[in-house]
Amino acid sequence: MSLIVTPMSAGMGAYVEGVDLSQPLSNEVTSQLRNLWLEHLVIVIRGQELSSEQYLQFAQRWGQPVAYPFLKGLDGFDVITPVLKKENEKVNFGGIWHTDTAYQDRPPMATMLLAKQLPSIGGDTLFSNQYLAYEGLSEGLKSALKGVRAVFRSDKKRVSQTRQARIDETGRDVDKDWLQGIHPVFRTHPETGKKALYVNPAHTTQFEGWTEQESEGLLDMLYRHQIREEYQCRLQWKYGDLAIWDNRCAMHYPINDYHGQRRLLHRITLAGDIPE
Repeated sequence: MSLIVTPMSAGMGAYVEGVDLSQPLSNEVTSQLRNLWLEHLVIVIRGQELSSEQYLQFAQRWGQPVAYPFLKGLDGFDVITPVLKKENEKVNFGGIWHTDTAYQDRPPMATMLLAKQLPSIGGDTLFSNQYLAYEGLSEGLKSALKGVRAVFRSDKKRVSQTRQARIDETGRDVDKDWLQGIHPVFRTHPETGKKALYVNPAHTTQFEGWTEQESEGLLDMLYRHQIREEYQCRLQWKYGDLAIWDNRCAMHYPINDYHGQRRLLHRITLAGDIPE
């Protein structure tokens, strides 16, 4: 099978064509896809018509699907979470730069999104390469932050507001406001060995042992730095796109520019390890 690979930008990302995920995949093709993912951080496999069962079977070849902590999944497929913005809503789910559920002890290694319904225009997703963000820091700042850890919480106001409508409809019986993880500011990728900047404005509250006020200025600088345009790519969704990104070294931001239109994607996250 010959895969057609088209880079999304100089900094990261690739579109992949020439594979039908509804059919059984050989180990060779699965390995090719994973290597492309590790190289580009986000790959978008175009033109996929998948049932929930087929989608889940593909995800299981990639890793161990895990449930989203705050929302119930589809009936019969609890690990597939609808990511929905309705026509009458103004707030989009997760509409802030972030890595998924970084407030967990073991944040997911990867996220998959399958495009089911899209607005006629808008609703793109931006991604940012956190290997490049780390490499772009001065040696002095790298030295100062070496070994420093940051606190990640689920209850920062801005991101909490983006999921409230869905929690009201299909929330799980958990503490909907508060989960906390503490992770290195610079994490080492367990498969590539590269270092990535690992903070994000949605979930990071402070450096461990610092107050929020003491942390604010430096964190704000890191937030601005980690989304420099040369680190980014932009996904313009098409129906049937299956995007897979590496949650250990990539941030993302779903753009909220399609009021009055419906957007539905099905999400699967895959179990990760403790950041080191």
